[in-house]
Amino acid sequence: MSNFETIIGLEVHVQLNTKTKIFCSCATSFGEEPNMNVCPVCLGLPGALPVLNKEAVSKAISFGTAIGAQINQNSIFARKNYFYPDLPKAYQISQFEVPIVGKGKIEINIDGIKKDIGITRAHLEEDAGKNIHEGDCSKIDLNRACTPLLEIVSEPDMRSSTEAIAYLKKLHSIVKFLEISDANMQEGSFRCDANVSIRPKGENRFYTRVEIKNLNSFKFIQKAIEYEVQRQQNAFENGTYDDEVYQETRLFDTDKGITKSMRGKEESADYRYFNDPDLLPVFLDDELLAKARNIPEMPDIKVKRYIESFGIKENDARVLTQDLDLTKYFEYLVDNGISPKGAYTWLSVELQGRLKNGNTIATCGITKQTLATLVKRIEEKKISGAGGKEILDILVDKKGGDVDLLIKDLGLEQINDDNAIISMIDTILSNNEDKVAEYKAGKEKMLGFFVGQVMKQAKGMNPARVNELLRQKLNS
Repeated sequence: MSNFETIIGLEVHVQLNTKTKIFCSCATSFGEEPNMNVCPVCLGLPGALPVLNKEAVSKAISFGTAIGAQINQNSIFARKNYFYPDLPKAYQISQFEVPIVGKGKIEINIDGIKKDIGITRAHLEEDAGKNIHEGDCSKIDLNRACTPLLEIVSEPDMRSSTEAIAYLKKLHSIVKFLEISDANMQEGSFRCDANVSIRPKGENRFYTRVEIKNLNSFKFIQKAIEYEVQRQQNAFENGTYDDEVYQETRLFDTDKGITKSMRGKEESADYRYFNDPDLLPVFLDDELLAKARNIPEMPDIKVKRYIESFGIKENDARVLTQDLDLTKYFEYLVDNGISPKGAYTWLSVELQGRLKNGNTIATCGITKQTLATLVKRIEEKKISGAGGKEILDILVDKKGGDVDLLIKDLGLEQINDDNAIISMIDTILSNNEDKVAEYKAGKEKMLGFFVGQVMKQAKGMNPARVNELLRQKLNS
């Protein structure tokens, strides 16, 4: 057991999926040629004035509602002054003293143990551009400059990398369920800065906090936190804590699995915040508040409903609500007559288990209609479970297909005609009277022999029905 307690607070930047940027009408589309989606406002040219995007404000309110946070009807934008090559104005328009979203909380659940993680604030701000380093040359793409961000700042309530990842996954699902962001971590739409410190167990004061910047994968966030905790513990135990651990910003080297110093960490005073003179204070009228607070069903509410309405186990319900696409598929299947248990099994176990190398429900090519047809044919006993798995393998490999056509082409349709099955059973039993006598004498294992003979003679018969009718015949 470690003699230290880990203290973790997270700052998450969520890129909002508005069509235009937060202070201008430039598009927010991803993947354009460098410096195509720019204008005098997002380039910070003299005389260009920002105008606040109302949709970004609405999405921030929706998030605050989802986490039960205080919504400030009056808020202001400030200038956060610092210089980087990808920040044309040499200041960032952000919120400081009065953000739109105040204190709230997010509940995490780890192995049945629930814990509330406090949210300090969630404020709107503009994103910076992107530096591109190619050999000895550095380039700047300002397409991303002025893209709307919602920065969500947690309290330092997490005590392990496991808790941090649980919090981030819960936050990611909330953002996705609200549909205020695509939250694509690979494209930087959902990225995280982790503030990490340690202290000897039993102490209450906070020690030096180190920030790990721009983490955009759950796997690397966990590795970065664990490395940094170990680095600080080693320094404490070696008596070099004051020399090696100081307030700074570090980056995580994904190849080496280590954090490396980037720069000294600024305090809020270093940014010289002051109210932006080009933007009026924000006032949220009752109509906007009412509309933005009308949010869809959130993951925790869905979990409760799935348990109560569908009889699903809590852990299974949490699996289904971790991802919006998974939830949409599940609800479509149930709404179309699939049993909740069958929907969960074929979606979360069978389909998810076949998705490899970054392939997801959204990219696998199998529509919810196709999956519903497959599971329906299984539950109708038109095909066996084994036949369903065979078809699913093909659907995943080919990225879709026609279920009924595959059933026909592969000859997987089961015979459910009782008369046909009984006729075959009668033939098998009459040809094996000695083995019938053995069964009646108590050798029940002979049942497997008869089932095998029937299935061998007539491929496609429903094995469950064959088994049932055989027992009836043999016991009559």
